[in-house]
Amino acid sequence: MTLEETRSDHVPPPPATTPASAGDEPDLHAAATIDYRSELVRKAIHLCSLSIPVIYSFITKEMALILLVPVTTAFLVVDLARYYFPPVSRLFYTVFGWLLRKHEQDERVKRLNGATNVLLSAVLCVLVFPRLVTITAFAILIISDSTAALVGRRFGRRRFFRKSLEGAAAFLVSAVIVVFVSPKAGAGPMEYLIGVAAAAAGMVAESASSIDDNIAVPVSVGLVLWALYALFLPGVDLSGPVAVWGT
Repeated sequence: MTLEETRSDHVPPPPATTPASAGDEPDLHAAATIDYRSELVRKAIHLCSLSIPVIYSFITKEMALILLVPVTTAFLVVDLARYYFPPVSRLFYTVFGWLLRKHEQDERVKRLNGATNVLLSAVLCVLVFPRLVTITAFAILIISDSTAALVGRRFGRRRFFRKSLEGAAAFLVSAVIVVFVSPKAGAGPMEYLIGVAAAAAGMVAESASSIDDNIAVPVSVGLVLWALYALFLPGVDLSGPVAVWGT
């Protein structure tokens, strides 16, 4: 798979003065298939998904699924229909085409768009993980993936796995902030150390995985959080009522 075929939100821009030689490493900017203005709009829409972990802080797992499953199903049906039904395709690309990355328009591979993947990962996380784990993992996805994309696209110069080092650093810093303000189970400082470790795992997944970030990040963060809570704080209830954000 070539770099152009992979999803890369925070690839750095090309050098201003030095042309690439035939033996140079492929330009990271090659995978950025929408302009920066469209990236800003795309990430603004992405930030609206922060409502998912916030609302989930106040409702039950069952209610969250009642809200998420119909919306996710509708997005999935439309996303798939655009590949098979020309009228749907024409309308879809007229309205949303300018926001889609190149790989999201591939008629041969038929990949889902970012919004559908966000909703699918939300349903998956709610089904699999305890509530506190899902809230933290999904908040990191929404905040840190957006931060990494915008910082990496603007300032990225050095490669870090598939993405840029600058974008990865922005991801980690913002994810640590999310860890410190997200709800906790009331088990003390160890919860913050566990959260920071999970944030680092999310950074690596976002930078290195070939799986869509909207799936790779919350799943990796959730798995690490859950495993470290089980290892270091085995008696903590992660599925019950959560503390207020910012405490």
